[in-house]
Amino acid sequence: MTASPPAPAGPAYGLVCLTAGPEIRFRTVTRTRYLALEGAARRDKLLDIYSSNIAKLREAADFCAARGIRLYRLSSSLFPMLDLRHDGTEDQISGEVFAHLAPQLREAGAAFTAAGIRTLMHPEQFIVLNSERPEVRESSLHALGVHARVMDALGLERSHWNILLLHGGKGGRGAELAALIPDLPDNIRLRLALENDERAFGAADLLPVCEATGTPFVFDAHHQVVHERLPGYEHPSLREWVLRARGTWQPPEWQMVHLSNGIDGPHDRRHSWLITELPSSYADVPWIEVEAKGKEEAVAALMGREKRTN
Repeated sequence: MTASPPAPAGPAYGLVCLTAGPEIRFRTVTRTRYLALEGAARRDKLLDIYSSNIAKLREAADFCAARGIRLYRLSSSLFPMLDLRHDGTEDQISGEVFAHLAPQLREAGAAFTAAGIRTLMHPEQFIVLNSERPEVRESSLHALGVHARVMDALGLERSHWNILLLHGGKGGRGAELAALIPDLPDNIRLRLALENDERAFGAADLLPVCEATGTPFVFDAHHQVVHERLPGYEHPSLREWVLRARGTWQPPEWQMVHLSNGIDGPHDRRHSWLITELPSSYADVPWIEVEAKGKEEAVAALMGREKRTN
């Protein structure tokens, strides 16, 4: 494991996947359209899309570095069809194309590492590791393994510097989640972090799982406000949860939280364009991922605010 750069002196605000402008855009193909193609056409299609997306990911590293953005969420849709089974029961072309592009993948990942940019992936919510249904657990583990494979191919170290972030999954099954985490493959487990959500797993539900398994807790104040019907982002309990979540991070200087505002107030789950309310409970949090529709505009506004107050 390589040594990661230290935490920034002030908060590092993170960009999520795309930009509001045209700078960072990734290509895809639907499963229906892909499966309608013949073998050679499938290979050509994926080679074209994967190559383009790797090049754009490399540009994303430069985009962030030029703007002082030190946290970036990788899109979960960089490599469409890579989640198809490669065990002979489904199309194996995506895996072959992905392996063929190993040098380009390493180069893209190295650009983030060289710039000291921390990365994470946040798979879709259909991943439910603690589902009551065995087939859902199996497909969830497979999908999560594909994300870990992407991070490995990018050369991103297996540590909580580079995060694979999940929600708690099936509500009321925290014990089941805690029981399975220690047996996850290393490329998943060593990067895994958990985030509270608005419905199934509030902070009080998730913290015991994190503490029992040594899994970092990415606290989301907006989710907690919605889950607990709190009056707003300045409720004193939010500071308590920031500190309790910090206790799950090793080192504590790597603590990451999520920041968002509701469009029509704190109980609106829809994300606003910019961040107008920055919880005071986040004042000393070093890593803040910004979930706002304005993407780089929201990050730039927060960074500008930080400069004016220092």
